[in-house]
Amino acid sequence: MKAAVLTGIRQMEIREVPDPKIQRDNDVLLKIERVGVCGSDVHYYATGHIGSQIVQYPYRVGHECAATVLEIGAAVKNVKPGQKVAIDPAMACHKCDQCKLERENTCRNLRFLGCPGQADGCLCERMVLPSECLFPIDDKLTLDQAVCCEPLAIGVYAVQQAQMKPSSDAAILGAGPIGLSVMLAAHANFRTNCYITDKIPERLGVAQKANPVWTGNPDKSNIVSDILNTQPAGMDTVFECAGQQETIDQAIDLLKPGGTLMLIGIPREERISFKIDTMRRKEITVINVRRQNLCEQKTIDLVASGKINVDFMITHHFKLDQAVEAFEMVENYRNGVVKAIIEL
Repeated sequence: MKAAVLTGIRQMEIREVPDPKIQRDNDVLLKIERVGVCGSDVHYYATGHIGSQIVQYPYRVGHECAATVLEIGAAVKNVKPGQKVAIDPAMACHKCDQCKLERENTCRNLRFLGCPGQADGCLCERMVLPSECLFPIDDKLTLDQAVCCEPLAIGVYAVQQAQMKPSSDAAILGAGPIGLSVMLAAHANFRTNCYITDKIPERLGVAQKANPVWTGNPDKSNIVSDILNTQPAGMDTVFECAGQQETIDQAIDLLKPGGTLMLIGIPREERISFKIDTMRRKEITVINVRRQNLCEQKTIDLVASGKINVDFMITHHFKLDQAVEAFEMVENYRNGVVKAIIEL
């Protein structure tokens, strides 16, 4: 089968690799239909690592995907051949202390698609996964929507962890797929008044389709002053979705005393810092968001019900042999890209 494989920094090749085969009773052989290009995939493409997770070449990335079931193992009950499925890329051990506490996202033995040292990614024609990772979409979702359910689940989980109240005020710093997913989840669950920022005008244009209270570009104005002029008391919650020191500093300034900072963006640097004097005087709560935890089906149901529409986030489509073009576009934020999807 064909697969897109990283071979070096900003180097990717289409190679023939061995076909996967079912080996365990709970395995499912899949035909991969769509793969979304995520910012973490691009980190590996552009730098070869995220923190201590270092790529050993050649390596296959990709974790946002939708597929068709081709064959199932003897013990599989939740899917059948021919079904279309959304995929949870995380494979927990279900045995460690974290799993027993229903914290599968921090499983001590977690294997995640497209994560070095854990599992190969899904940028390939076929793949074998355990049946627990698969969620039938039948005719309720399109394949593109199924792909978007993976990043959207992070937004659903982040909003859940923030313990927000209805009609509260939240700033979302970064209007990429994760920031937009947070806004969609906040609107659907809490009717939140969302203020969203980004440096890319096209992304703010896309964000307008989700009806935020306010949008702003930090390259064109002082977004902290602008938001506080509109809401002088400050924000109840700030979702940092850009992974930048600049946005972390903005978040501390925007939060009201007793507010909550949700850290979702993945910085490329190994360390970040806080304005500790301001942060301490305001008694800010900081919550790190580690992917999503047990929110996949809830997210699929939100999209299937029409409470959340993800279609506006999908801006570009590519074929497998255009994978480098897709990664370069996402890495450099070209052509107003928000979510690029590779079709197989």
